[in-house]
Amino acid sequence: MNDNNPIAWLLLLTNLAGRSASTPRVRLWRAMKELGAGTLRDGVSLLPASEQHRDKLIAVRTQIETDGGTAWLFDLPEQSSEAEEELRRLFDRSVAFREIEAEAAALQSELPILDETAARRRLRQLEREFDAIASIDFFPGPTSDKARPALEELKTLVNGLFSPEEPSASKGVVQRLDVRRYRARVWATRRRLWVDRVASAWLIRRFIDTEARFLWLEKPRYCPGNALGFDFDGAAFTHVYDRVTFEVLVASFGLETDPGLNQLGRLVHYLDVGGLPVAEAAGFEAV
Repeated sequence: MNDNNPIAWLLLLTNLAGRSASTPRVRLWRAMKELGAGTLRDGVSLLPASEQHRDKLIAVRTQIETDGGTAWLFDLPEQSSEAEEELRRLFDRSVAFREIEAEAAALQSELPILDETAARRRLRQLEREFDAIASIDFFPGPTSDKARPALEELKTLVNGLFSPEEPSASKGVVQRLDVRRYRARVWATRRRLWVDRVASAWLIRRFIDTEARFLWLEKPRYCPGNALGFDFDGAAFTHVYDRVTFEVLVASFGLETDPGLNQLGRLVHYLDVGGLPVAEAAGFEAV
């Protein structure tokens, strides 16, 4: 939907009359906000036509009728170029993207006085806000093109400050290993532990090598030849494609059948490199 060609629209008319309708009104307002709908006037909402939008608006209409209101969903054909321009203005996200860019600049200036937990928490919040706006940015413009690089630059600065040796994703294959060959070994990773290294060390001691001894390296290049390195470039266990080290260890030692470890893997992945939010992440991060 990012070209300038005229498109068709979906128009939802709603009526929630009466004092008892406050809760349904709030529910409707939240649903329309989540969908990124434009508002022509009170009770008249608009979205670019698509099967996905149609299904979601039908669900909204059903909820309104369940709440005792009335709703109608209409197809609005392509409009004149002047009308089309007016309708598209309802979906202008430039202010929201500029706010993201300004918040990214503010966080960048505060990095010297923030600890890692606070900096990463605020970075992830900005990333979530950006993703939420981008998901309803039906007609992208230059402001989104500026906000995205600003966030990428901020993420690079955060990683450079707090995890200067953060591993890059390799293109290798995760091989299944015999856990019996990894008993009473020395395992080594970088100092200044963050979530992936903490979780990986716990996983090693709990499920892979109960007699493991750990070295916390000032620099990865100081890793002894007899140690099993993890979570740095060139280590025996590190990021592979979209898997973080914890996920690689789970796969390497055949632990994927444990639903708890799979859920923990999703949590570690989210906190370490982003992705789908996990409800328990905030508590884990605080610890």
